[in-house]
Amino acid sequence: MKIGIVDLDTSHPQNWIPILRDLGHEIVGVWDGGAVHPAEYAGSFAREREIPRVYSSLSEMVSEVDGAIIHGCDWDTHLEKARPFVEAGRAVLIDKPIAGCLRDLKQMLAWSREGARISGGSSLRFCTEAREWLAQPVEERGEPHTALCGCGTDEFNYGIHAYSLLCAVMGPGIESVRHLGAGTQRRIQVRWNDERTAYLTIGGAVGYIPFYITIVTAKGVSHLKPDAAKLYRALLESVLPYLSGETAAPPLPFDALIEPELCALAARQSWLHGDREIRIADLRESDAGYDGAEFAVGYRKMRYP
Repeated sequence: MKIGIVDLDTSHPQNWIPILRDLGHEIVGVWDGGAVHPAEYAGSFAREREIPRVYSSLSEMVSEVDGAIIHGCDWDTHLEKARPFVEAGRAVLIDKPIAGCLRDLKQMLAWSREGARISGGSSLRFCTEAREWLAQPVEERGEPHTALCGCGTDEFNYGIHAYSLLCAVMGPGIESVRHLGAGTQRRIQVRWNDERTAYLTIGGAVGYIPFYITIVTAKGVSHLKPDAAKLYRALLESVLPYLSGETAAPPLPFDALIEPELCALAARQSWLHGDREIRIADLRESDAGYDGAEFAVGYRKMRYP
């Protein structure tokens, strides 16, 4: 594919570009919205990586690419930045978190059902360790009925990795979520529609906490710690064949792909409403989601103190 990079806020663009090229794709240009970096950053970024063009608008980019990768750390802008590409029939990969409110997620789901090639999310959803564990014969590993999963840093921008790893192992069908209180980190209970149960720990911690999941089946207990060095390639190798049209089916149906974000939205509603259990089906578009603009301001201050 000829790929356009939208927003350069995080470390992901610079780390993904070598993998994209190694997989045979061409980076034709970049556009940056300026949420984090100063105006001259996009030009220097492109020169250092031999990217031929810095676009002045997304409308300029649309006609020259087969697909776009949207990296903005303000997830509230993902929908509108994806819109011109979707409307032009271009493929879109949206970096994590896909969106921070139910309204945006529902619109993206509608696009997908109308035939748009759209995918993305956390690389933990496609991590090698989860896929290898699931590839074992089920009669040997057993079906997971309980899990403990987590990571550190924050509740949504990074916490979405834990939700995604959990969904990678346990599969779709989350019915309800309940916040169990916050100690050092938030503790969250997740229930599936077949009574499987998991527990998440997310949010800030005193020290570094890696991605992890402990899986309990009738056959035994497994503990996975995904290798961060392998995550980006695992994501791109999973979604790009679909986005490029090499395969007809997505690696995950979009309604399953957004379950980590829906789970996180339900968790937030739970701790905002006295830790009561929140059904995914009861989420409302009027519910306040996670504030992407606020996160972007904090991220900019961290990068440019």
